[in-house]
Amino acid sequence: MGTTSRWVRTEGWSEEELEWFLMGPMDGGIPGLVRRIRRVLDVSQRGLAAIMDVSQSVVARWETGRTSPRADVLHELLRIAGLRPGVRDAETGEEVEPMRNDGARDRGGRRYPAHVDLDVVGWWSPRASGSTADFAAWRRRSRARRDPAVRFHTSYRRLHRLLHGTPVDHPSLAQLVAEAVHLDEVREQRRRDALKALPGFRPPPGWLTA
Repeated sequence: MGTTSRWVRTEGWSEEELEWFLMGPMDGGIPGLVRRIRRVLDVSQRGLAAIMDVSQSVVARWETGRTSPRADVLHELLRIAGLRPGVRDAETGEEVEPMRNDGARDRGGRRYPAHVDLDVVGWWSPRASGSTADFAAWRRRSRARRDPAVRFHTSYRRLHRLLHGTPVDHPSLAQLVAEAVHLDEVREQRRRDALKALPGFRPPPGWLTA
């Protein structure tokens, strides 16, 4: 304790600066990042505290690693310093972006689970209508409302990814609608091909678009 007091007295260090020094070599981390931001902005701890509307002791605790700023506070610190946060893959070094904010949501307005992959299987209809005469009407209604039927895998997710790859993100609703429209086009082309193969066949009205 006497050595600590002597260093503080003779070197003019603050208790916080000495504590950070005695923690030993490190890669900077959050404390180093906060100090970097102060250096970019050319402000003291008190100056940064005034910008962020916190006390000087809070900034000191960030810089000694006793506490860390919340994620939203850290984003604000980076923003005012003109810096952009980034996350990189530890093996490849490639930047990893946050998941998109406009990703598709389910019919209750909830986001789909982040770890699943989404597939479009057509246009939405109630599960109970699958074996009834209302099924085609529901599909036409959903097509008009641009309401695709979305399915996601849990138990077969690994196999699905081995076959088709791992999507980077969830698609937006517009992309899911485009996929449902594409499935319609593929289905209708197959039906046209069937008509050509069976020239005597007379399908009911609306057969191609049902």
